[in-house]
Amino acid sequence: MTSIKNIFKNYTVPCVFLILGIIGFFIADLPIKMFINDIIERISRNFFIVLSLIIPIMAGMGINFALTVGAMTGQLALIFVVILNISGTLGVFTAFLISLPISAIFGIFIGLIMNRTKGREMITGLILGYFFSGIYQLIILSIPVSNSVIGVEGGRGVKSTIDLGIIKYGLDRFPTYIRIFGIKLPLFTLIICSMLCLFIWYFSKTKLGQDIRLTGMDIKTAEEKGINVNKVRIIAIVLSTIFAGIGQIISLQNIGTLSTFGSHEQVSMYAGASILVGGASIKKAGCMNAFIGTLLFYILFIVAPKSGTNIFGDPQIGEFFRVFIAYGVIVFALIINNKKNKSY
Repeated sequence: MTSIKNIFKNYTVPCVFLILGIIGFFIADLPIKMFINDIIERISRNFFIVLSLIIPIMAGMGINFALTVGAMTGQLALIFVVILNISGTLGVFTAFLISLPISAIFGIFIGLIMNRTKGREMITGLILGYFFSGIYQLIILSIPVSNSVIGVEGGRGVKSTIDLGIIKYGLDRFPTYIRIFGIKLPLFTLIICSMLCLFIWYFSKTKLGQDIRLTGMDIKTAEEKGINVNKVRIIAIVLSTIFAGIGQIISLQNIGTLSTFGSHEQVSMYAGASILVGGASIKKAGCMNAFIGTLLFYILFIVAPKSGTNIFGDPQIGEFFRVFIAYGVIVFALIINNKKNKSY
């Protein structure tokens, strides 16, 4: 009994959302095979972008809400791939290559700004996300496009919705889906996510990784040891922005449709909620937190609308559950983490 209490005390947030997920699953009464397929698809679609939050947390910068900027660079890369008509897996990897330098440049700029707002990185990230969203929309509305599939009439600007059929499942079906008892496994996508986990683990063992970790624990001690604190913080944000761009491409190749003005808007919020649900805090996070959080968050995300419909008899209320979960998760997790920090 004591051990159960200790588990609940140490992992309050994951335990609460596990219980809610189990209750929601039984209320929703979803077919088990469909539920498992949906969960695996959601994990493969979103896990990479949740992982991109870990390094800034290691650096003591909290949840990187400027993740939205990386997502926008990924979307720009996909638009160029559609314009160039590069299909399949080659199109996805071309988008990766296009997004890399753009993400790096924006990441450097974000890092420089955050170095001037130490201690307020999360709110700075939110504001920068809105700022870059304006720049992104300006580019989208003014870019000359001769391709009638994605361009608007007049030859300038991009449609609000773009069909990504030419690259849909470019990773998930490479070389093919693995099927086990009717459950589809996008093996190649999951391998890419695993490779990022290995990179983060290895990176944390390097000198640069240790410098980032020490900076996150105590910035003054890091400076006294001769670490260039501003430089390592910029590197953390650059890596996060690059990974976010790649993660958004992975997500959209699975969805197959790009909402030009909307696909990036909730990326940082959902990723932040996911990693916090996994038991991470704004000061400490790991790959296991990211995986458990992505699993629990999207279990609740899947069962909530149907549960709301079954309880209240109104599908619209079920959809409101999604919004409530996304924002409520962050508030709840931050309150719990704040209480834990005070108790220490």
